[in-house]
Amino acid sequence: MSNGTLRCDVIKNFSPSWFACVMGTGILAITSSFYSRYLSILKYVSYGLFYFNIVLFFILLIPWILRWILFREDSIRDLYHPIVSNFYATIAIGMLVLAADFITIGNNVLFGKIFWFPGMILTIFFGLLTPYVAFRGEHVEIDHINPAWFIPPVGLIVIPIAGSVLMNQFSGLTKEIVTFINYFGWGAGFFLYLALHAISLYRFILHRPLPNVLAPTIWINLGPIGAGTVSLINLVKYSDFIQAKSPFFTFGFIFWGFGIWWFVMAVAMILHYMRNSKLPFALSWWAFTFPLGAYAAACHAVSTIFNMPLIDHIGFALYWLLFFIWFLTLRNTIKHAFCGTIFKSS
Repeated sequence: MSNGTLRCDVIKNFSPSWFACVMGTGILAITSSFYSRYLSILKYVSYGLFYFNIVLFFILLIPWILRWILFREDSIRDLYHPIVSNFYATIAIGMLVLAADFITIGNNVLFGKIFWFPGMILTIFFGLLTPYVAFRGEHVEIDHINPAWFIPPVGLIVIPIAGSVLMNQFSGLTKEIVTFINYFGWGAGFFLYLALHAISLYRFILHRPLPNVLAPTIWINLGPIGAGTVSLINLVKYSDFIQAKSPFFTFGFIFWGFGIWWFVMAVAMILHYMRNSKLPFALSWWAFTFPLGAYAAACHAVSTIFNMPLIDHIGFALYWLLFFIWFLTLRNTIKHAFCGTIFKSS
């Protein structure tokens, strides 16, 4: 195969789910910063991951754009696919995570805004388009139902993580608009998650198991729980008009508690797949990272609000599991990318 043909295959078969790498790396950077309180070297790790994630985003952006230019039909076909379409939102969520990276690690509100605004617009776009495609089509079957359907709602929920911090950076009408967008994002994402969660459980209980390549998506259940808890805490914390904050924080604590159940279930299910049908590497492995990282961040947020070190210790333990899985997934991604197997058409 010539180099030109190989480059065309890379672009033609470039999956929309690649930006899950940015999501996973970005949340690892943030949690590294959080847990540097226990191990000071993690502060430097967070900076390294932060800068690496910026480079990673722009590297992945090149084939993502070229695919829309050179292979528009393939891109549009994926946009209407009942499973693949959900992964298009990862580029938007990646931008929102980078915005949080810039604010939390880089202390750079300006670049946080630069990434948050287009990320927010794209997130809302995919948060509307992806469900619309599913609602209006007769092409969706029960076999297509999987936790990847949570990705667009997760994006909406992620909007306030950095967006709530930015609310007080504006005044007048702009502040009202940013506040509206943050509350719209959390409300829409949360209730969509609840609805899709019921559908997902229906498939798990009454239908055949997920194909093993999609098994890691089970961990996506932790995404809306973890990100939703952090977003809610941030929203309440930075909303001056909320006087009684404790009830909202308490609801966040309860929501966080649901994540413990899902973490145990996700581990049990992955062990089941490893024993019975193996777990071949695919880009879906990145589904392990952001949800777990979001939940580790939620542990830190809840612990800080309620002054409960035990919960922070749970988050710190999850952080090391996240670091191991991230490293293993990154290594396999690089290996399969260089071999070219990850760019073969299915």
